[in-house]
This record gives sequence, structure tokens and C-alpha cells, in this order.
Amino acid sequence: MSNQSSHTKNHIFQQLHQQSGIFVIPNPWDAGSACLLEKLGFKALATTSAGLAFSLAKPDGHASIKREQALENVKAIISATSLPVSADLENGYGDSPETCAETILLAAKSGLSGGSIEDATGRPDSPIYPFEQALERVKAAVAATKSLPYPFTLTARAENLIYGRPNLADTIKRLEAYADAGADVLFAPGLKTAEEISAVVKAVAPRPLNVIMGMAGSSFSITQLEDLGVKRISLGSSLVRAAYGAFFRAVEEMQTKGTFSYAIEAKPYADLNKLFNDR
Repeated sequence: MSNQSSHTKNHIFQQLHQQSGIFVIPNPWDAGSACLLEKLGFKALATTSAGLAFSLAKPDGHASIKREQALENVKAIISATSLPVSADLENGYGDSPETCAETILLAAKSGLSGGSIEDATGRPDSPIYPFEQALERVKAAVAATKSLPYPFTLTARAENLIYGRPNLADTIKRLEAYADAGADVLFAPGLKTAEEISAVVKAVAPRPLNVIMGMAGSSFSITQLEDLGVKRISLGSSLVRAAYGAFFRAVEEMQTKGTFSYAIEAKPYADLNKLFNDR
């Protein structure tokens, strides 16, 4: 793919966040799932760190997947689809603002249209970066995107709520600061109620908010989220977990019942072969 066509996707991705209406950005974990999601009609894709880790027989976490592995997966996904792709860049693969900036530039060079930087450290004893350090990391990432000759949509993530720190006020404070620093999209995984989502939408406006669905304890329709002011819905690892769920149910049937009726609900071989043959 030429740089020109790649950069066109960057503009398309940017426009998805600026136009009216909500959109779903599903999370493939490999080239095959990315290809299928494009064929099913989605307009953009985002990678999942958990999906990649599981596909490599590793647990999810900052220490399990190296930056080079993540970017290789990114390149495979980009090669399988014509859609804009954003990446889960975890904590930028390092503590320092300089490393975050370097990761953004490498991500852009790989052909990505966007990426996210989170304020989780990956350390159980101190899971969230202090406010000032977290903000400096986002500022460095923003500066890196601004140095590019084409748009790169940066998502800044506040991770309090999924790391045992149910402090909505601090989460909002962080997201407001990340928005003021120039992040294009804001994201706080773990928002569970309409009141929480509405409060964050208002706090970061006019910047768009991404909300994750497919997590336990939170169930809204696309229409409900749009009514709350959400711009983008991601699915995290829920699609790969759904796939593994079917896998486990099939194995459990074989082992406990000695039957194979799971194959009735499996996608037919011919259908999948045709989908991939039509690329």
C-alpha cells in the first residue's frame, strides 16, 4: 500500500470522529478476523492487546507482548484490510514520555491511522501513573502526532476503573487534562452506568468519547449510547473471548457427552473459504 493511500485512511479515520452519529470500532486479533470484520461492513478497526496475547499463548499484560510483536501484528492486520486501523498501544511500552512519543512515531510509520496510550503502569503494587507523570506522557504523545505530516488519531485512556480504583472524580480529572493536552479521543474503560457515561461525555466535550462494550456489568445498546453522547464504541477482547467461548463449549461437549453437535452452529467451511477467496 502506498503512503498516499495509507494517509488517506488517516483522514477517513479522523473524519469518522468528526461527523455526526456514533460508530462501532471492533477489535480483530489477527489478519483473518480483520478481513472478516471489513466484509461485515465496519468502517474502521482497532487492535486488542489481549487478543494478540491469547493468540500467542500468553496472558494479557504489559510485560507479555513486546512493542515489536504488537507492531508486527498491526502490519498483518493492515495488510488484510483497506480500513483505517487504530492500535492498542498499551502504556506506550515504557514509563517515560519519550518512550510514548517514540511508540507513536513507530505506530504511525507502520501504517496505523491511530492508537491509544493508557495511564496504567503494569505494576500491581502501583497500577496507575501519578497524575503529573500520566499527563506528561500524553503531552509527549500529542507532540509526536503533531510532528507528522498527516493526522494520527490519538486516544488517551484513564484506567482507574478497571484497576481497583473506582474514583470517577479522578478519572474525569485525568480525561479533562488529556483532552486539554490535545488528545483526539478520550476513553475510560469500566464506565458502567448512564450517569457515569453522561458525566464523562460532558466533561470532555467537544472531544469524542470512546466507550467499551462486551465487559461484564455494562450493557447498553448502540442507540442508548448515542443518546448519551458517545461517539465511538470499541469491543476490547470480547470478540476473541466469544470465539474462545465457542471453542470451549465444543470441547466440553466432546469430553462430557461424546457428541459433536457443536458443528451444526459452526460457520460452514465453504462459507469461510469463499469469504477469504473473495479478498
